[in-house]
Amino acid sequence: MFADVEREDLQVLIRRLADRNRVRSEATIQSDVRQILLTGGLDLAAHDLEVHLEKQVGERRRIDIEVGYTVMEVKKSLASAAVIQAAEVQLGDYVALRMQETGQQYVGVLTDGAEWRAYQLRNGALKEVTRHVLKTGRPDLGALLTWLEGVLATRQNVPPTPSEIRDRLGADSASHMLDFASLHLLYEEHGQLPTVQLKRQLWSQLLRSALGTQFTDDTELFLEHTLLVNSAEIIAHLVLGFDVLGLQPASLLSGEHFKRARISGVVDQDFFDWVLEIPGGDSFVRSLARRLARFDWRQVNHDVLKVLYESIIGTDTRVSLGEYYTPDWLAERIVSDTVTDPLNQRVLDPSCGSGTFLFHAVRRYLTAAEQQGIPLADALEGLTGHVYGLDLHPVAVALARVTYVLAIGPQRLTGSRRGIHVPVYLGDSVQWRQENVDLFTGGNLVISTTGDQLFGNELTFPEGLLDDAVRFDTLILELAALAGSPRAVGTVPSLTALFNRMAIEPEYRDAIKDSFHHLCYLHDIGRNHIWSYYVRNLARPMWLSRPQNRVDVMVGNPPWLAYRRMTKAMQERFREFCQARGLWQGGEVATHQDLSGLFVARAVQLFLSAGGKFAFVLPNAALDRGYYAGFRSGRYADPAEVTTVEFTGSWDLRRLRPHFFPRGGCVVFGHRTGPETGATPLPVATIRWTGRLPKGSDTWDTVTSALTLQPATLARYTNDLLESPYEQRFLQGATIVPRVIFMVTEQSSGPLGLPAGHATVISERSSTEKEPWKYLPAFERVVESEFVWPVLLGESVLPFRVLPPRKAVLPLTGDQVLDGDNPRIDMYPALADWWRKAEKIWKDHRSSERLTLTEQLDFRKKLTTQIPTSSLRVVYGASGMHVSAALVDDPSVLCDKALYWGAVASRAEGYFLCAILNSPALTQLVRPLMSYGKDERHIDKHVWKLPIPFYESSNQVHARLAELGACQAELVADLELDESANFVGLRRTVRKALAAGPESDEVDELVLELLDQ
Repeated sequence: MFADVEREDLQVLIRRLADRNRVRSEATIQSDVRQILLTGGLDLAAHDLEVHLEKQVGERRRIDIEVGYTVMEVKKSLASAAVIQAAEVQLGDYVALRMQETGQQYVGVLTDGAEWRAYQLRNGALKEVTRHVLKTGRPDLGALLTWLEGVLATRQNVPPTPSEIRDRLGADSASHMLDFASLHLLYEEHGQLPTVQLKRQLWSQLLRSALGTQFTDDTELFLEHTLLVNSAEIIAHLVLGFDVLGLQPASLLSGEHFKRARISGVVDQDFFDWVLEIPGGDSFVRSLARRLARFDWRQVNHDVLKVLYESIIGTDTRVSLGEYYTPDWLAERIVSDTVTDPLNQRVLDPSCGSGTFLFHAVRRYLTAAEQQGIPLADALEGLTGHVYGLDLHPVAVALARVTYVLAIGPQRLTGSRRGIHVPVYLGDSVQWRQENVDLFTGGNLVISTTGDQLFGNELTFPEGLLDDAVRFDTLILELAALAGSPRAVGTVPSLTALFNRMAIEPEYRDAIKDSFHHLCYLHDIGRNHIWSYYVRNLARPMWLSRPQNRVDVMVGNPPWLAYRRMTKAMQERFREFCQARGLWQGGEVATHQDLSGLFVARAVQLFLSAGGKFAFVLPNAALDRGYYAGFRSGRYADPAEVTTVEFTGSWDLRRLRPHFFPRGGCVVFGHRTGPETGATPLPVATIRWTGRLPKGSDTWDTVTSALTLQPATLARYTNDLLESPYEQRFLQGATIVPRVIFMVTEQSSGPLGLPAGHATVISERSSTEKEPWKYLPAFERVVESEFVWPVLLGESVLPFRVLPPRKAVLPLTGDQVLDGDNPRIDMYPALADWWRKAEKIWKDHRSSERLTLTEQLDFRKKLTTQIPTSSLRVVYGASGMHVSAALVDDPSVLCDKALYWGAVASRAEGYFLCAILNSPALTQLVRPLMSYGKDERHIDKHVWKLPIPFYESSNQVHARLAELGACQAELVADLELDESANFVGLRRTVRKALAAGPESDEVDELVLELLDQ
């Protein structure tokens, strides 16, 4: 960026600017800011930009600093609100004047050298969008320059690496904040226009179909998706070397220049070009193009749009939508192992996302073509008939199309070639609404444009037209354009010229005329904005599902949409589909099921030819959970046909670190078989991957040396596995959260003391508190002492030992939880005052309105079930890398939700269970049965999936385990432990002492003998 000498000078300069105690004049700050702009590696010269000081504007007014499309106002200090307010008014006038003069979007920057604020004009006044503040003493030069460059958008040839994309285009970058703020303003002013509302409505319908209840029709998400798709479409132009700064915005989002370059199916009129239909949209697109043009998009070796997506859509949003993209290195390896004959195998990713698998399938095909000496024009034509993508997510489709172009590369696209069509389509690979409806009726594709269904029976197109994708898409676009051309309402233009120009066969013309009449009608009633998009995208998936058009290989990562996240209608349809194919398990595991297994079965049925291979990334539960047993069987019957597969193997990925999915993952391999061959279930033999992935892993070459791949045998858990009779006896503790309300420490009563039976308490704070509770002030009150209860938390339990209980204020009397509306609570004035204030805090800050504070506390009766408490209980932690259990003989304590508790009849029974639960052998046995998160940490009731029998004193093994458990408990009781230390370290110390003790080996041997059934 700049020489080391210049960097040293700049470091000195920004330390001076960051020093708020230094007395500085505005002229000095202006000079320093100018020096930063000129020598900070911002590439101003590449744009022929000068840094103007005191540039005159209007009568007797001067802009402090102007550079490009940015004006800056400099002040000695921004410590005064009055100074800031006056400066914002002045800066707003400058921004408005420049925008009026040029028609371009301008950014205003207000700074005193230490603090930098960027603004945009909104409704005649400046609105702050982003801010950067230098730390006194340790100012970060790189961070300031990145922020400034995001505002100015002046760098050239930035490499599109993941880190650069995140820093310069991600959600926290100045570029993104400014662009998103501009888009938000446009929507606020014009979002109610019918054309905008129609496109948002159709966007919402599709995503609800794809994502179920996880999707919320949220304005912020719609705008983020708009920004993403508009960005992808501009990037597509930059890949081919188009001068996006010189092109009209309408042509950038319509794909006009791609059509001229004889490339179709990349940039399309879709949900997100609404910005062109409102005032100010052109200026927004130009500004966005200027920011994207900073990157050298012609140098790409992986799915960069995935990085862009994940950088803009926040982690919480992606988690709630179930959107997790496959790492490039894993997709690369899967494609290389599965697509073994790229020139002859037709490949489909039926849930292509941003196009990661497509990228590597395209590269693999083109590499093979070059090695075979196939001419470029023939290779490109062959490619688009060999690698296809489908997705129901409109944003994913837009990104995947550009990813496909990036995979081909600009050198090939600008070389000698014929016209090509990028075969990535918006399509429902499960075909939720078409299971029993053949949309190819009487040799025609029939599509509905009415009601809530997007697909049905009102637009008709002869099937023969679909064989040529380019001609079909061109025909639909021409029909839509002609239907929308100026004409008297109700009149229908002649199609003869179009038919002749496109050589449409005579036998197809009448059907096309009928559909064209309907398109004209849709235009006349204001609903012809998107149907050509639907027709072109629906046609190809339906064409691919025809037996003669099915593919040879399917790869991908299907949606992991949980049953509990589906809409009610989708749950009903999902259950019908699963029951018909033997995939439904129901019962307690119903909510654990997800869409991925059904998706694979359905995609194989619809799109894979007999003998065709598949490889899919799935939740690790597919390998060994009971609710995937139907999927692993490989036989999927439905009213139409029986689909069978032979599973050929799997990869177990859950032991890779760091995790790249929120749940453990796996890859399953197989191929479709014919009725005469039948099904072959998924083998228990797998390949287990372990290792720590290096930072910045993009390609297989960057990770392979860090991985170990070893054969392993899966521990299968099926629903009919013999379970322990203790499963019914052990219950989860109470939901005593948020802790800022309930968990307390007792305070001194002060010199005046308190009435008898009262205590002063204050919230016990913790670094693990979550938002919004961690930002609330501590809760300090006087309450009646009988409502201060001792409570055991998950961290209170070590193997064979319980740490001192914590304290919680709980409105519990007898076996009843009092709430603020219960008259009995007024018998306890201090408690009533505390509880009603607590209820108000809960109501103001809770994330859902479903539960009152009382209902939260006694959720599913987990608190009142503990009353009256048993004199002897075994408790164990609900999560952890090792099971930790102890015997509790204090009947006054209650258990938090991080514990499971069960009453025992005697100390011998308690030590028997503690010996089993604390044994390393038990942890190893239960680990494969545990729920998959980032680690196997969710113990919950999975321990009782093992056949741990009821204790019988007459059984020699049981009695011996009880004796050994008592000895181990005594050993742990004698350990000198600092009980105020972190519980993780304490557990480690105890486990180490137990392992060195004389009973350890015998306990493990007896546990294995006991459970060997």
